[in-house]
Amino acid sequence: MSLSVRKIVISGILGAISILLGVTRLGFIPVPTPAGHATIMHIPVILGGVLEGPVVGLITGAIFGLFSFLQPGAPFFADPLVSVLPRLFIGIVAYLIYVSTKNINNILALVLAGAFGSATNTALVLGMVTLRGYLPFEVSLSIGILHGVPELIVAAILTVILVKGIQRIRTSEDRPPVS
Repeated sequence: MSLSVRKIVISGILGAISILLGVTRLGFIPVPTPAGHATIMHIPVILGGVLEGPVVGLITGAIFGLFSFLQPGAPFFADPLVSVLPRLFIGIVAYLIYVSTKNINNILALVLAGAFGSATNTALVLGMVTLRGYLPFEVSLSIGILHGVPELIVAAILTVILVKGIQRIRTSEDRPPVS
């Protein structure tokens, strides 16, 4: 495995975007659920996995998780097994889903990558919250449904929009300039 300068830089940029979304609170979209908002802070991690591969997804997920650990929004996020460990898998899952389905239909692959990346975040964080004894299973399940479903929908939509936009920019950069 080689880690190019490009992949390191993109990991840093996407990680910084995730942190910026959290610090500014722009990463929290109001939704009509008891939680009151859906987070999009995991979207840069999904993008890292889809656009640059599993290593960038892993690094970006580690940055997101470290931020979550250092700025815990709930007491259980002060536990690195809850805040960091689950986030390592978001970009990897998004990458695996994307590469396994992109030859069928690219848009569908992006929808699935966004949805599964988001579901990975929700399921693994809430699973660890439950395993560590912070919340009972029923509460975690309720949060997963009421909070996770809007996040999954938002992630699927944003993944398509952002990746298609980035792919369009990359394609236009590869064309020779028009004189």
